Amino acid sequence: MAKTQLNVRVDEGTARAARERALARGMSVNRYIEELVRQDAGEAGRAFVEAAADFMKQYESVFAEEFGKEREGRGEGRGDAAREGRR
Repeated sequence: MAKTQLNVRVDEGTARAARERALARGMSVNRYIEELVRQDAGEAGRAFVEAAADFMKQYESVFAEEFGKEREGRGEGRGDAAREGRR
């Protein structure tokens, strides 16, 4: 993967903490920052999925009322076929 240089200004305390934490983990500050960003991006993804699940749970009765009968007929057949290994 191609690398891009990113210059960031932080206060000395933050820079010191980044260096110390990277050293404690046996990695470069660059790699440490990359991993923090990746973890943060993953958290955002999890937060989205959790929010979507909460939304669906909150409005479950509305969806069931509107789409329940249509989905029940289709879902049962697909579920049986999937369990039997066919589509």
